[in-house]
Amino acid sequence: MADLLSRVVEAHGGLDRWKNLSTLTARITYGGPFWEFKGHADFVGDDLVEASLQAERSIHRQQATGRTVVLDRAADRVTVTGRDGEVLADLREPRATFDGYTPETPWNLGQLAYFRSYATWHYLVEPYIFTWPGVEAHEVAPWTENGETWRVLSVTFPPSLHTHNTTQLYYYDDSGLLRRMDYQPDVNGRTPVAHYIRAHEVIDGIPVATKRHIHPRNEDGTPDLSWIPITVDLSEITIS
Repeated sequence: MADLLSRVVEAHGGLDRWKNLSTLTARITYGGPFWEFKGHADFVGDDLVEASLQAERSIHRQQATGRTVVLDRAADRVTVTGRDGEVLADLREPRATFDGYTPETPWNLGQLAYFRSYATWHYLVEPYIFTWPGVEAHEVAPWTENGETWRVLSVTFPPSLHTHNTTQLYYYDDSGLLRRMDYQPDVNGRTPVAHYIRAHEVIDGIPVATKRHIHPRNEDGTPDLSWIPITVDLSEITIS
């Protein structure tokens, strides 16, 4: 592994530790105006999330609505069921359904469930996922912000993994903790995003980002801090 990637993985418990883990669970509180803008204000609130750490698969149980969302990348499918088990959405090959979409395009239930599921799964499995077959990571020029200089890892994902876009940037402080990530979601018209980690909690020796603020990103790479379309807060975390 590259020097920066090795340092980051070690700061998060080490590769051997991650290879022997199976599941991360958490209560995740989603906020911000993005969900209502896309047509689903009821996506604001708490999900009980169970994420596989060895495959792109997750289960979200929405506390307010009683809905269950299952993402299964191997089957290329996302399903949403109601409190009584009725199927509310069953989206096969979900990525293809966003072709031609712009940032203003509303999403159906299955599409929003897919977006939230794949994005959250990646956040929970990083940086371990950077070591998976087909993933390429290398260090690029550092970035200075508010008097701090962060080392930057450029990560390119293979088509087998669904994420926001093929190549993303990850900014790390001197301790190897993630402070920011940059991407431009293909499903949302490739709107540039600066995604900040505002807090971490150490769970069984592994630091987990517990407070995330997602901002628009300006052309010069600086964040637009005037508003926060999405917030993601984690609590009640377990890793097994």
